[in-house]
Amino acid sequence: MVTRLRSIHYGWMIVAIGFLIIFACIGLGRYAYTMLLPSMQAGLGLSDDRMGFIGTGNFCGYLLAVILAPPLIRRHHPRTVIFGGLALITPALFGISASHGFFLPLSLYFLVGMGTGFANIPTMVLISHWFRSEQRGKAAGLIIAGNGAAIMLAGVLIPVLNRSFGTSGWRAGWLLLAVTSLLVTILAAWLIRNHPAEVGLEPVGRPLPLPANQPLHHERKGDGALMVRLGLLYLAFGATFMIYGTFIVTSMVRDYGFSEAKAGLYWSWTGFFSLFSGVVFGTLSDRIGRSYGLALVFAIQTAAYLLAGLKPGTSGLMVSIVLYGSAVFAIPAIMAAAVGDYLGVSRAAGAFATVTIFFAAGQTVGPALAGIIGKTYGGFSNAYLLAGLITSSAALFALSLPKPCSEAP
Repeated sequence: MVTRLRSIHYGWMIVAIGFLIIFACIGLGRYAYTMLLPSMQAGLGLSDDRMGFIGTGNFCGYLLAVILAPPLIRRHHPRTVIFGGLALITPALFGISASHGFFLPLSLYFLVGMGTGFANIPTMVLISHWFRSEQRGKAAGLIIAGNGAAIMLAGVLIPVLNRSFGTSGWRAGWLLLAVTSLLVTILAAWLIRNHPAEVGLEPVGRPLPLPANQPLHHERKGDGALMVRLGLLYLAFGATFMIYGTFIVTSMVRDYGFSEAKAGLYWSWTGFFSLFSGVVFGTLSDRIGRSYGLALVFAIQTAAYLLAGLKPGTSGLMVSIVLYGSAVFAIPAIMAAAVGDYLGVSRAAGAFATVTIFFAAGQTVGPALAGIIGKTYGGFSNAYLLAGLITSSAALFALSLPKPCSEAP
């Protein structure tokens, strides 16, 4: 394969393929569930809490994969693990399209979650391999924009499928997701490379010299406590953003009387604005620092959740959707860059997987808790208010993070 397309560094090809991987494994495999949930719930005859538990099953699978991913990456390298994750997602999506009852879709969506973790973790680790610190936030943001593209597609396409196929529209939706995942699996296996050295290149960006007497990352003390602090911030994000992301379409239909098509259109706005969330805030964090970048994003998310919970009317809901979309994928972009800055390239896989365990635990609890709140109170307003309380605390906590030292191996 040609290692350069004219003057374009192959690292940007990694970004492009990473965009498609995230588009398939997280964007379609997870966020399309929000649009498919109302028709799938009606088709399967399941309650709010059971639909919440199906979503939680996905996150449990993701959590298991996050735990298993680091040793697999060390032994088999990112490219192989990414292929294995996508290869697990595809047949599970096919299976969901033909499933019945509660336990079969729960089990299959658990497998989708495992595949998502196996594909996502090594994809984000590649950022530290292919990009130096000054470009990591931007690269991570561009990759994570795949989520926004998938949300836009789901918001427009799922209502069309439901109109075309009636009560089987959600099955056609899962089938289409499976076909898309299969295509991305083939492209990823063909084009992903583990390290710039494999194609005779250096990482993108300028190398930054270490200050005098600065210990290398693997010799620094306090890294464990720092990872816990990053992990707690990632837990706060995971526990909150999927409450909104899982149930906001249902809230639009039930609380605001929107048709499924109208709710899908508004949900696609989330996808549009989220296209820019990762790259804008990731690039901003390259300039102002990871701590201030995280705090700013959490503050914006707090406003989105409080507006959804207080229900100030349709105009307030629109502002909430715009704010949510504008910041929703910024935290993963900044976090992917931060672990490379704080822990170094050689420890990026283990560090990112460690903080992602916190994230996975948070997003495992979030939808299930919101489903219980929804069943108890007949709506999700209190769940959104709880999410706002958590993110406001996280914004303050983010400001306590230390400044990372200069880049080291």
